[in-house]
Amino acid sequence: MQNQLMETVEQSSMKATIPKFEIGDTVDVHVRILEGEKERIQIFNGVVIARSGTKTREMFVVRRIVQGEGVERKFPVHSPRIADIVVKRSGKVRRAKLYYLRDRSGKAVRLKERFPGGKSTPAEAKAAKAERRATKVAAKRAKAEAAAAAAAKPASTPETAPEA
Repeated sequence: MQNQLMETVEQSSMKATIPKFEIGDTVDVHVRILEGEKERIQIFNGVVIARSGTKTREMFVVRRIVQGEGVERKFPVHSPRIADIVVKRSGKVRRAKLYYLRDRSGKAVRLKERFPGGKSTPAEAKAAKAERRATKVAAKRAKAEAAAAAAAKPASTPETAPEA
């Protein structure tokens, strides 16, 4: 009985839509900040280095470098203070927690992008790559045909006026 009660309470406090983001993704977290009576949105962007918990207790950690210092913030996914989560790019990682990024600096912190061109699946990325290759080949072919046509055309010489 109590378990069902907990389920209903948790369901009511969960957000309806949460964007799909994973470990290694670069995200912008729009956080509502109260300053006196005014409310404003502050954007915290960085790399998601960890996710933990389930349902209403789900949390994620975002890390970024500010003036040479690493800054990490831990956010509850279903918090009413979070206005929006925008995924900027998807990182290709092979770990569930990226705590090793804390020890790295500079270019060593960079992550490879999961699907180049913003494609959502590897098949779409592969199809886009094949399409780019086909257009490149077609452009080369057209350029070669234009050069061949120009070479086949006799060189134009100034016409001489007929002698009278």
